[in-house]
Amino acid sequence: MSARRTFLLMILVMGFASGQSKRDPRSVAMAGAYTTIADGIFSVGYNPAMLAYQQDKPFMLQLFGLDFGIVGNYLSLANLNAISGDTLYSKGEKPGHPNFDNKSALLQELKEGGGLNFFQDLHIPLPILNFSSGNMALTTNTLILQNYRLPYGLLQLILDGNADNPEIDMTMHFEVMGVTEYAFSFAIPFEHVSFGLTVKYLQGLFYFGIDPDSSYANLVTTDDALYGQGVYYIRQGIGGSGVGVDLGMVSRDINGWRFGASIINALGSITWNKQNMIKGLLDGPDNIYGNDDDLFHFTWAGQALNDSMAIRYVYTIDSVNASTLSNANLFTNNSPEDQIVSALDKDGKLPEFTMDYPAIFRLGMSYNMEDILISSDLWTGFSNSMFAHKGWRWSMGLEMTKFEAFPLRIGYAWGGSDFQELGLGFGFHKGPVIFDFGFAFRNGIWIHSMKGLNLSLQLTVTSLKSRKAKPKKSTYGPAPKPDEEGTAVKAPVDEGGVESDSGEEETTKYSLPDAEKQ
Repeated sequence: MSARRTFLLMILVMGFASGQSKRDPRSVAMAGAYTTIADGIFSVGYNPAMLAYQQDKPFMLQLFGLDFGIVGNYLSLANLNAISGDTLYSKGEKPGHPNFDNKSALLQELKEGGGLNFFQDLHIPLPILNFSSGNMALTTNTLILQNYRLPYGLLQLILDGNADNPEIDMTMHFEVMGVTEYAFSFAIPFEHVSFGLTVKYLQGLFYFGIDPDSSYANLVTTDDALYGQGVYYIRQGIGGSGVGVDLGMVSRDINGWRFGASIINALGSITWNKQNMIKGLLDGPDNIYGNDDDLFHFTWAGQALNDSMAIRYVYTIDSVNASTLSNANLFTNNSPEDQIVSALDKDGKLPEFTMDYPAIFRLGMSYNMEDILISSDLWTGFSNSMFAHKGWRWSMGLEMTKFEAFPLRIGYAWGGSDFQELGLGFGFHKGPVIFDFGFAFRNGIWIHSMKGLNLSLQLTVTSLKSRKAKPKKSTYGPAPKPDEEGTAVKAPVDEGGVESDSGEEETTKYSLPDAEKQ
């Protein structure tokens, strides 16, 4: 392997070895209420305008992080316990329990969620390449996203049969993607408000998923038999590129209050199957991608897939009834050799396909007291894809800094894809060391009811001056003002620079100019 390829592979492996990016531990603990309180490099991905208020703070450099999340729409300890046993009952079926209806409740919850869903995400930065100084920041972020959905029609068929459903949608959803963001952010302060901008280069690593526009599956019930058919077109992308833009604005601090808004990925898309360095990293010693010496490739039916291959899986279910159950030809599908198809266009080139990068709109406000910071956000996505959800979500977070070196945090969110979330966390800030930990119960607020979790931690360093939330108050009082007699009266001050009520005055005699004496 060449030295160049070894070096690039080391960078990629380091990126997958430690992680955190868009979702730092402080935001996890405060349930995402972050638009107007994010600090330094962690404002990227929430509101880049917050960088405008970093000029009086030293630099920030992230050394290590880890952020992992998984969530579903049904499976929890409480739900599994509720349906445990040998039978699911509908209303009135269980003797002595006329209101017991766990099967209908289960079906209703699965219907509202569009099936049985699972979403997993991992956020990964490249060490040392997450840095902020003044009103500018340079950040990197690798996202590994996986999304699965079993269709509601399949679950309904298993639990409720097909008597009332002449045609059942059986289309499944599957998607896995890896993307690295390289972002440069800056903010411009004005008198009452500041504006921020993030420009991102999106490096597509890999994509593998079912194309929703070219895939479908159903099951049809007639008086005589069951019929069904399905076509799944599974496409892959190795290497892609695109650009993204974040916009943000935030007000200055007004008696502790701050207001802001941002659009994350206001512009953003990734075009797959472009020529880039990813294939050069993965193609192995022979410099040909899609065979056994590759460092990584997708496989289907034991065969390695090169970047010009896609999968087209077709099946049929024919005349299923009591008399034909023993027929071996009831279920047929195309052979593995026919399932792997060429994805080349008419010119013999790889077809490029473009995916929109999900956008998120955020509104936020916060109130900063002496030892308590309260923050609230309202946000929504514009599509139901990857990390975005087309539904409003509200969150509120509380950070207690009574002990400045050991902040404590709690947050609650309601709405969106997770419905409700409870976050908890703490930090250790001493000198140049900033360590934070956050944990969240997702789609539930207790251990027995949560349907997912989020775990996040990070280690960041700054200068020996550390990062202070607020500048210290001046120990000097107001400048002396002369009275008509030529005496300057100076109000005594306490240690915090506030005028004392003791009533004592300090006077200083001095001579007025002759013109003023007249």
